[in-house]
Amino acid sequence: MTEQDNAGKSAVITIKKYANRRLYNTSTSSYVTLDHLAEMVKEGADFVVTDAKTGEDITRSVLTQIIVEQEGKGQNLLPIKFLRQVIGFYGDSLGGLVPRYLEHSMEAFHQNEEHMRGVLGDTFKGLMPMQQLEQMGKQNMALFEQAMKMWNPFAGVNRSGGATAPGAAAPAPEKSEDIDALKSQLNAMQAQLEKLAKDRT
Repeated sequence: MTEQDNAGKSAVITIKKYANRRLYNTSTSSYVTLDHLAEMVKEGADFVVTDAKTGEDITRSVLTQIIVEQEGKGQNLLPIKFLRQVIGFYGDSLGGLVPRYLEHSMEAFHQNEEHMRGVLGDTFKGLMPMQQLEQMGKQNMALFEQAMKMWNPFAGVNRSGGATAPGAAAPAPEKSEDIDALKSQLNAMQAQLEKLAKDRT
């Protein structure tokens, strides 16, 4: 890696959290709040949060705390149904697939958003081509409909392959066969997401 590459690569900022819950930005030698960290995230700053006493990496819990605060301010991005489904996966044998899928889905969504912002910026006098906007909206809806189906991939299908009656509980899947089926569905879903992302570029 060249010196130019090193110069262009942003250093990871260390935020220390003390017992009194105060957060200290070591790069600016100043105390910050969760709102400051939220702005840093939006600006693309890379940081880790460590416990000042133990040195433990607590970035995940602090980022979760930021989300809770933002949700409490009225801008609700996380639907209740989604939150219930996420909670339901804690302790589940399939829970390990959730972070990977969510990360991939959000990356595809982010690429779509970047494309939308680019179209807005390039449009003459700020006029938005409605056809492109509608197409991107349809692609977003398709993306999230697929995401919601992934939360319960076996719902609506019985052991014999037929549809389960509406409102009826889905039967317990056979572990080995259904794990393979889920992996197959996940791979197919990732291929579809990648295709959507390519179509938007």
